[in-house]
Amino acid sequence: MTDHQDAPDSGPEPLPAALAVGRCLLMGIVNVTPDSFSDGGRWLAPEAAIAHGREMIADGADILDIGGESTRPGAAPITPADEAARVLPVIRALADEGAVVSVDTIHASTAAAALEAGALIINDVSGGLADPAMHPLVASSGAVYICQHWRGTPETMNDLTDYSAYPGGVVEGVEAELRQRLDSLEAAGARESQIVVDPGLGFAKTHPQSWELLAATARLREDLGLPVLIGSSRKRFLSLSLPESAAADPIARDAATAATTALVALAGAWAVRVHEVPANRDA
Repeated sequence: MTDHQDAPDSGPEPLPAALAVGRCLLMGIVNVTPDSFSDGGRWLAPEAAIAHGREMIADGADILDIGGESTRPGAAPITPADEAARVLPVIRALADEGAVVSVDTIHASTAAAALEAGALIINDVSGGLADPAMHPLVASSGAVYICQHWRGTPETMNDLTDYSAYPGGVVEGVEAELRQRLDSLEAAGARESQIVVDPGLGFAKTHPQSWELLAATARLREDLGLPVLIGSSRKRFLSLSLPESAAADPIARDAATAATTALVALAGAWAVRVHEVPANRDA
C-alpha cells in the first residue's frame, strides 16, 4: 500500500484492518456463471458456489470475488437482474459467515445490491466505462473499488490492442487510460484511499502485452501511487510459457499462475486474483 494511505485524514484503508497482513493478498474467484472460460458451470448453483467459497477460505483465501457474468473474450452480456439473481444469495451467505466479499460486476445496480448484502469491495473490470452510475456509487458508498483498465467489451476487446499512440507502448497506454478513470472517480467524489487499480491482463491486450504489463507491476504501483491487483490466473497469455500439448487447457496453467503470483508479490502487488488457492498461497 502507498504511504498516503497511512495519513490520519486519508480515509479508510482499502480493506478491513484484519486483512492488513503485510503480504500480497489472495482473492479467490467464485464464478457463478455457466460460461466462464476456466470453470463455467461448476459453481452456477448457489449451494455449490457457497461451498466453493467456504473451501477457498479454508485453503487460505483472504477475499472472495463473486461474479455472475463472464468477461471472457466473446462472452455475450446478461442483464443486471439476471446477474444479481445469481450472485446475491452467494454473497449474502458468505458475508454472513464472516468472509470478506468482493462483487465482480460492471453494473452499478448489482454493486449496490451486493453492498447491501454484505460485500465490501466492488471489482469493476470496466473501470466505470460500462455504467456511468458506478463512480457516483463508489463515492457515496465508501466501498473499496478495483478500477481495471478496459477497452471495448468482451465481444470487441481482442480488436483493440493497438497502443502505438503511446510512445511507451502498452504500459504507458494503460497508465494514461487508467488515469482518465481515476480523474472520473475524483470528479464523482471518491477518495483515493478507496481505490485499487488493475492493468487488465488479457483485456484488449495481446499475449506479449500482458507479459509486459505483468513485468511492470512495480512501475504501475509507483507511477499511479495506488495498490495494484493482478489477475493472471489461467489466462491465455500464460500458454506462451507452456508446452504446446498443455497450452489449450486452462487448468494446465495453474503452475504458471503460481509462478506469476510469486513474481508480482515480490514486485509489491496488493493482491492476486486466482482460481486455485493452495498453490498460490504457497507461492
